Amino acid sequence: MDQSQRTVAATPSSSRSYQFHPARAAIIDLFNLYLGRGSRQKPDESLRDPPNKSQKRVHAPNRDLPPRNEQFLLDFELLQSQFNDPEQLRTITESVLISLVVQCSNHAPRAEFLLFALRTLCRISYINWDTFLPSLLSSVSAAEASLSQGVQAAAATAGSSATSSQSVVPVSVNPTSLLPSAHGIGSPSASEVKSVENGQQIARAGQIVRENAMRNSQRIRAAAVNSLRQLSCKIILIGVESSLKPVTHAEIFQYMMNWLVNWDRRDLGTEDSVGKSWRSEKTLAEWLRSCLDVIWLLVEEGESRIPFYELLRSGLQFIENIPDDEALFTLIMEIHRRRDAMAMHMLMLDQHLHCPSFGTHRIVSQITANVPPEAVPHLRHSPITYPSVLGEPLYGEDLAMSIPKGSLDWERAVRCIRHAIRTTPSPDWWKRVLVVAPCYRPSTQAGPIPGAVFTSDMICEAIIDRIVELLKLTNSDANCWQEWLVFSDIFFFLIKSGCTDFVDFIDKLVLRLNGVDNHILRTNHVTWLLAQIIRVELVMTALNSDAKKVETTRKILSFHREDRNSDPNNPQSVLLDFVSSCQNLRIWSLSTTTRAYLNNEQLLKGKQIDEWWRSKGERMMDYMNMDDRSIGMFWVVSYTMAQPACETVINWLSSAGMAELPGLQPNDRVMMTQEVTPLPMSLLSGFSMNLCLKLALQMEEALFVSQVVPSIAMVETYTRLLLISPHSMFRSHFSRNASLLSKPGVTLLVLEILNYRLLPLYRYQGKSKTLMYDVTKIISALKGKRGDHRIFRLAENLCMNLILSLRDFFSVKREGKGPTEFTETLNRITIMTLAITIKTRGIADPDHMVYLQTMLEQILATSQHTWSEKTMRHFPSLLRETLKGRVDKRGLSIQAWQQAETTVINQCTQLLSPSAEPAYVSTYLSHSFPQHRQYLCAGACLLMQGHAENINSTNLARVLREVSPEEVTANIYTLVDVLLHHVHVDLQQGQSLEAVLDKAGANLAFFFWTHEMLPLDIFLLALIDRDDDPHALIIAMSLLKTPDLLLRIKNYCQNRGSPEHWLVTQVFKRNELQKALGNHLSWKDRYPTFFDDIAARLLPVIPLVLYRLIENNAMEQADNLLLAHSHFLAYHPLRFTFVRDILAYFYGHLPGKLVLRMLKVLDLSKIPFSESFPQYISPTGAPVCPPLDYFASLLLNLVNNVIPPLSSSSNCSSRSGSMADILNSSARPPHGKTPGTSQPGPANASEGQKAFYQIQDPGTYTQLVLETAVIEILSLPVSAAQIVSSLVQIIVNIQSTLIQSGNGFHGAANGVGQGSVLPTSPSGGSTDSMSASRSTCLIPGINTASFVSRSGYTCQQLSCLLIQACGLLLAQLPPDFHVQLYLEAARVTRETWWLKDGKRSQGELDSAVGYALMDPTWAAQDNTSTAIGNIVALLHAFFSNLPQEWLDGTNAIITNLRPVTSVAMLRVVFRIMGPLLPRLASTHTLFNKTLMLLLSALVDVFGKTAQTTAPVEASQIADLIDFLHHIIHYEGQGGAVQTSSKLRPDILALIGRAAETLRPDVQHLLAHLKTNPNSSIYAAAHQQNTAKTNTS
Repeated sequence: MDQSQRTVAATPSSSRSYQFHPARAAIIDLFNLYLGRGSRQKPDESLRDPPNKSQKRVHAPNRDLPPRNEQFLLDFELLQSQFNDPEQLRTITESVLISLVVQCSNHAPRAEFLLFALRTLCRISYINWDTFLPSLLSSVSAAEASLSQGVQAAAATAGSSATSSQSVVPVSVNPTSLLPSAHGIGSPSASEVKSVENGQQIARAGQIVRENAMRNSQRIRAAAVNSLRQLSCKIILIGVESSLKPVTHAEIFQYMMNWLVNWDRRDLGTEDSVGKSWRSEKTLAEWLRSCLDVIWLLVEEGESRIPFYELLRSGLQFIENIPDDEALFTLIMEIHRRRDAMAMHMLMLDQHLHCPSFGTHRIVSQITANVPPEAVPHLRHSPITYPSVLGEPLYGEDLAMSIPKGSLDWERAVRCIRHAIRTTPSPDWWKRVLVVAPCYRPSTQAGPIPGAVFTSDMICEAIIDRIVELLKLTNSDANCWQEWLVFSDIFFFLIKSGCTDFVDFIDKLVLRLNGVDNHILRTNHVTWLLAQIIRVELVMTALNSDAKKVETTRKILSFHREDRNSDPNNPQSVLLDFVSSCQNLRIWSLSTTTRAYLNNEQLLKGKQIDEWWRSKGERMMDYMNMDDRSIGMFWVVSYTMAQPACETVINWLSSAGMAELPGLQPNDRVMMTQEVTPLPMSLLSGFSMNLCLKLALQMEEALFVSQVVPSIAMVETYTRLLLISPHSMFRSHFSRNASLLSKPGVTLLVLEILNYRLLPLYRYQGKSKTLMYDVTKIISALKGKRGDHRIFRLAENLCMNLILSLRDFFSVKREGKGPTEFTETLNRITIMTLAITIKTRGIADPDHMVYLQTMLEQILATSQHTWSEKTMRHFPSLLRETLKGRVDKRGLSIQAWQQAETTVINQCTQLLSPSAEPAYVSTYLSHSFPQHRQYLCAGACLLMQGHAENINSTNLARVLREVSPEEVTANIYTLVDVLLHHVHVDLQQGQSLEAVLDKAGANLAFFFWTHEMLPLDIFLLALIDRDDDPHALIIAMSLLKTPDLLLRIKNYCQNRGSPEHWLVTQVFKRNELQKALGNHLSWKDRYPTFFDDIAARLLPVIPLVLYRLIENNAMEQADNLLLAHSHFLAYHPLRFTFVRDILAYFYGHLPGKLVLRMLKVLDLSKIPFSESFPQYISPTGAPVCPPLDYFASLLLNLVNNVIPPLSSSSNCSSRSGSMADILNSSARPPHGKTPGTSQPGPANASEGQKAFYQIQDPGTYTQLVLETAVIEILSLPVSAAQIVSSLVQIIVNIQSTLIQSGNGFHGAANGVGQGSVLPTSPSGGSTDSMSASRSTCLIPGINTASFVSRSGYTCQQLSCLLIQACGLLLAQLPPDFHVQLYLEAARVTRETWWLKDGKRSQGELDSAVGYALMDPTWAAQDNTSTAIGNIVALLHAFFSNLPQEWLDGTNAIITNLRPVTSVAMLRVVFRIMGPLLPRLASTHTLFNKTLMLLLSALVDVFGKTAQTTAPVEASQIADLIDFLHHIIHYEGQGGAVQTSSKLRPDILALIGRAAETLRPDVQHLLAHLKTNPNSSIYAAAHQQNTAKTNTS
């Protein structure tokens, strides 16, 4: 209950109506008589009296002694009998009592009488404590407030009066000096000097008076407050003994906590030195201890008037100035102890090591904001959270700013950024986590950013760490130029974003390189890095107009190093040799004030650049045959003369001249640039970022603005520029060229670039959804427009690719409302994409699950399609339940055809007869109805009867060109239905299947090959969607095996060259428009193609055909399809993702032969498969589960390449001291570097870090390694149970195995979970009882001798990271594996020997559980791993990586562990599920389900009928009770618990039902988690809030 909501008044509000009631005067007189006071003393008289006994004695009136106390009850009953309304009299009596308490609290005898009177009235049940106590406390607060105001006024009056009274003193005292003047002319006189001195004395005197008045006032207030609070607490202690309502208990508790938390509040605004004068220990202790007595009475477990949890969330333990009081200190220590015990259940094991791996495409945030999906792109992202003292995950810039440098939380944050800089995740990720450094923020932006978790200092430290890491790698003679290039891209992006203070960065970099790492700067790489960003606006400002520009410039110049041993013929060496000169020249041009600090030698060296450029550079045309020195010098020129270099590159690309576009009329002449070779990546990679940006802008001018058709070389070079620096160079083409898209040629070029070159880049950038919305606008505008088939079909094909590339939830409309604007084809592909995403990756965000239903309704509102039972069988249940009720309208479609068939045939006969006039086309288009035109192709097919000569192909082609794309699509869908219908009709008429299919094939050849009238990709999609017809897939397969199509595909592959287009160094050959697109799409269009082709349009279609074949168990046909088109599928932009997803989607249904065939679609030489992987998927021999060494190596590869490496810069340590060893390990080298014996890192790769363009699918090397491991697991010919069992067996014993590996391998495991030693520390009980001598088993089948050395980590470090790697890997696998994991985890837990051993005492078991599971940094300990600790850590790592939807299965772990038979097992259950519950808080149904299972486990042990081996007191699970209180408050709040957090009524009802089956002593601990407002403070608060809401 909020104390502020209660009306504050000196007397209760209810007494105001009785202010002039005759009973009031009689009651006051009665109490005054017994108090020994005069009649009707003024209410504030006693408060104004100073506490001076002599003063009181002088002014005391002469009166008789009051009657004896025993007489009071008789007098009161006599008074009571004089009035008829007892309730009215009671209210007046309470009002009078409250006013007397306030007036007489500092008079001990009177206060004692009031306590006596209250006890007396309480015995006769005359006091209604539920109204009296809240009113009393409200009045006390009002009295304290008036006291503060009075004290301030008195002090101010005293100070002013003292000053004014002393100001006249100089006039009357010592009017003049008797001494002769010693001052010369112009000097002040003695009187003037004396006047100044007197003024100073007056000021000091006034100050002394004010301070004395303040002290006196504070003493008065201190005495009054102390006595008033002390008396109030005594009264409360009397009242609490009665049966108060929960709401009264809550209000008392709030007042007591407010007094304690604000015990040192200085209402008078004085300094500490003054304020402390009245806070004597005795004064403070009197009321404070009374207050503590009340609190202890409220939270007493025997009565449970207030749950102890309320103390945990009260904030009492965080008061800054804890008074020197033992009782309060004891309470605070108890709060800390129980809070820590409760918070442990919220924290994962190895909490400090959990960090994003960037191994997946999706952005998974710790923030669970309830926002619509269209707002997601604008949200901030919190990849990590900081645990609060209550264990809750918190985030926010203000919190991040408070993280002390060197702490575990700081280290984890910097570790995350370091890993991001190394692995280069999506720029979209960076944009959502970065914040502008405070020094760059506009003054209008006030306050911290709520979602931020990193600070500019953290970013700065991580950048410097990466620089130092690369310098060390360079000094080791490793070829790491590629790593520097990748880093320079992201470095430019970070500096330009303003996420770190550039001046501060330079200062810290100088300190680092001149400090502990003073020996590593031997090359000019840092100078080169800074030269890349020197033109960034923030950097130019710092070097040109910043106050520290001179100092900053000098520090920048200090990074220069002369490399006397550089190779003059190596491009990188040439660049590094001249880059200091480039930098000096640039700084010289920036500011005149810093020129004095420049290196003259470097400035003179710049002349060599000019000389080279004049002698060779300007006239260099043969850029494909430049020698290495020329390449290096051209790179140097890009830093000094970017504009001339840019013009040179443009000249290179246009050096072949221009020619007229053939086939146009003289009036329509269009010039086209002749083809040359595009610039190679090796040359582009060394260009300065400034030149790249200039080139991109100038190329965009040539591509999208110029009237000249650009060359393919220009387009290819442009796309290479964007791919080579994805962070710095990316631009959204629709937003930049929106006004240009009105030109058909520009639109076509942009769509081709996006569809055939930049699709993976947009996915990497996280811009696929935005691009999809933009392309949908084009589709929506053109689908009803006649004739624009080429742009429409290209946009539709691009949208297909975009939708199929999405592996996360997406809204079908940017605005999120209304039916979709997709075509029917796109609607169907969207449903399929959702099915693949949900089944293979799950729905990541809880809000996406809410919007899924809305999205399906949007799609199904405009789609009439029903999916076949065979397709639906493989759909995830979320989709299947929604779609299975749809009515199949195919029968209605055939009926509609039969009704229109006569009319359609008549129209087609007139239009399509060989003798039909061409003029009839116009008549047909203007007079036919749309419902008849949609059957045009079906009618033509019937008239043809397999003979093309029966049809006027010219008229048919013209009609199909001049109708809208939407009508062509409708014709395709009706053609499929009618075609399949007539196949059945012909078969029923006795024709052979072969003859019928041959006729159908001849008809289709007419449409697709002979006259190229219809888009093949749309027809194939429509055909396979009728897979419940037995002939649909047969016809589809025959089309895909048609010689005409195979020839087209072959020609496409030959013309296209290598699938890795960025490596092509030959002149691109432009295909003729008609040959590339066919008659229907080319028609009147003359704008040439660049990359588009009918064959390329099939790339998104073939995988979907494969899905349908597998769904229909046509495995042989699927194998044949892959065999026929495996070379063609190499051009699929996302073939790696396609293979991974199809293996996951059909896991358990694919034969080994088909799995092998799909793997061969990949470029196996570039995929980091395990060396031994091929032998385990061999088709020969019986399937064999790989040995444990195989799985261990798989996990080790993830540790080395996916899991963020442990840092080398942290000085923090755990309480055991061994954490420092973990965090002080040397950092791993970049991906692919072979480590030394002491340097952690991968040892199985020979190449350096890969650039984005080398791994566009999946996008980053971490994703490639993780997804490769997933593909390996999914391809193994053994069951999920065997795989999970092997992984679990490794994990539960990994630490002991690694540590003892030096002892060799002997003996086999006696079963998983049996080999770990129980704790031998004091917390683990006695050594004998814990069987510390039990031998620790090793894992057979793992070659650990080389295992640890290959990792470069210590055994303890490696065990932690292997567990995280295993959890991450399992979370990527389909739910089949999760079910097995829950079974294995339950089995390992149950087989833990100390849980099975019934002879263990409860104390021993609790100690063992506490040792193994309660310390969240347990894995940092030395050789203390337990099987149960390992499995719980694995589950926590697994849970943290699971998408939200897949969390629904986590409850199985509790189900598998039940019935729970001991408190130890109960604690294990809570420890497993505890860290998961905050994530479930945003999914109310799942949270309820999990909470119910936890309560069921509690009932198993503490139920009324529970059969436990030894009875346990309820007080021993106080931490679990506190945790239950906390987590339901967290769920009710939807985040971190606040003092105002409320509980959901249904949660209270759920717990209340469960509590009925518990033992009474445990029920008592949950007494307030019920719906009864008469026994629960939470239910009462809910009832109050509901009443207020209804009233308002």
